[in-house]
Order: sequence, then structure tokens, then C-alpha cells
Amino acid sequence: MADLVRRRVAVIATPASTAAAIAAKGATATIPIVFSAGNDPVKLGLVASLARPGGNATGVNFFSTEVVAKRLGLLHELVPKAVRVAVLVNPANATTKETTLRDVREAARVLGLQIQVLNASTSREIDAAFASLARERPDALFVAPDGFFTDRRMQIVGLAAGNKIPAAYDQRDYIPVGGLMSYGTNITDSVRQVGAYTGEILKGAKPTDLPVVQATKFEFVINTQTARLLGIVVPETLLATADEVIQ
Repeated sequence: MADLVRRRVAVIATPASTAAAIAAKGATATIPIVFSAGNDPVKLGLVASLARPGGNATGVNFFSTEVVAKRLGLLHELVPKAVRVAVLVNPANATTKETTLRDVREAARVLGLQIQVLNASTSREIDAAFASLARERPDALFVAPDGFFTDRRMQIVGLAAGNKIPAAYDQRDYIPVGGLMSYGTNITDSVRQVGAYTGEILKGAKPTDLPVVQATKFEFVINTQTARLLGIVVPETLLATADEVIQ
């Protein structure tokens, strides 16, 4: 971000990265910023309010943490006998880690589930986390929303399959490569909005005049082939409510 500020770019766009949005806001108070953040932009200090951003930043709130309880509930419906759930978080992404653990613990309390936290911020630490998972043998896995995890989805999905553990993810990108289920915002739609706002700013619009957009499209995706490999019979009610079923 410091390099972009030195280059005096016309606008900084940070699609699907809360950490990048925070870094951009910390680097400049003058260059327009169009963000796509998973947490509340007001609480993050990115804008004064959603309707009136009041500074040099605006963008999209794609609710990565607000849907944590819903995702855990869907995982519980899919694997109703699960009691102990491991939660994989990235300690390098402190804001998302804290909000995810807060929300998942509250949801777990309501559902009567026990939570075990696994930390990983490198590929090697992902391997170590799954080695710990293999020893502890929890009943299910909940992967926190995190760009690093999405980038390493092949590794994570492969390890989940190798350990025969049902896992829930925040994005559909995990599911075509063998992930069991996902529930979260349609990231493509939010990134498209970042592009639209970036275009408006390049044409002369000011961030303070562009209200923060809140995501409205959510996706529930199930991979029934993965379910069969795990010995899971997907309830008809979940199949009926899924936005996409990969077979």
C-alpha cells in the first residue's frame, strides 16, 4: 500500500480482502479506496457510516463473519451426530479470527457443540493443524473465512478428505475441488460491485458520495459425491434449500 501511495495511483481497489482494506486506509487519507470487506466497515474504521462514508473510502460489506452462525447450523444439520467441531483460523488475520471465534462460540453454545481451535497462517502450519486434528479426532471441521485459506483450498480440501472429516467453508470455490459444503456471500457479485464503484470514481465520483453496498446474494452449495465418500446421507430438506448441488 505504501508503494501504491508513492506511485500516486488514481484509486486503490481491495476486492475480497478486509486486511488489504485496513492497510489501504492506514496508508492514505486522500487517495480514493474501494474496498470489499467481510467485517463491519464502520467498526473497522473504514467509513463513518454506511450511508455516508465521509472520507476517502467506500465499497462493499460482504458479511464474512455475520453468517458464521448460519454456516455452523447448516453443518450441524448435515452432520447431526457431530459434537466436537474443530475451527481452523488464521492468527495473522486477527480481525477475522476474533470475530469468527466470537460468533462460532456463541452459535456452538446454542447448538450444544464443543469447539476446538486450530491455528494456521502458512502451508506448513496447515499441515500441522491437520496433524493435530488427526490426533484429536473431532467430529467436524469449520474453516474460517480467510483469503489465505481460499488460496490453499486444494491443500485444505485434500487434508480434510484424507482425514475423512466433514468440513464447512465460506465460499463455493472449495466445493468443486471436493469440499463438502459452503455457505456465504456470492464473492463474485461483491467483486463486481468493487469494479463498478472503481469505474465511477475514475469518472469523477467521490467515495463520500457513494454509500457502502451490503451484499444480498448468499450461496449454499453441497457436494453430494463428497458426502457419499464420507458416508453422509444429505437430508432432503438441505438438498431442497441448496442453491447448487454438485454431484
